[in-house]
Amino acid sequence: MRFTLIDRISDVQPGVSITAIKALSLAEEYLQDHFPRFPVMPGVLMMEALFQASALLVYKSEDFCHSTILLKEARNVKYADFVQPGQTLVVQAKIVKQDDSLTTLKATGTVGDKTAVTGKLVLERFNAVDRFPNREAWDARARKKMQKHFDLLHKPA
Repeated sequence: MRFTLIDRISDVQPGVSITAIKALSLAEEYLQDHFPRFPVMPGVLMMEALFQASALLVYKSEDFCHSTILLKEARNVKYADFVQPGQTLVVQAKIVKQDDSLTTLKATGTVGDKTAVTGKLVLERFNAVDRFPNREAWDARARKKMQKHFDLLHKPA
């Protein structure tokens, strides 16, 4: 099962920043349990939305040259407000620094003018073939799938 927590990419500047949107609906299955009388987006899924937007920025910035991007570290994460059904979480991520295998980003999720979550994310990027020599075909499929996913979310005007 895969949770896609980004509904749309509203702006992307490769190598710099991304703005993405998650519209929270009461139809989200996990809200039945979190919490029945006060449904809110779980903090871990807010963090996942930050990661997904950040990873999409890195993929696009490098022209989808890596098949795998993992969350290596989440630093200074602060939760400041709830995200409830009917609200829209706007995720912004900016690249702070990058080296051969790691990208550090500052990410923020807001609802209206209120900050809901912030954090500094360190993403590791690589191709599976670098670690598993027989995975070249898998890498190609994964890169193509991620590019299709990005294109589906980002429709420039």
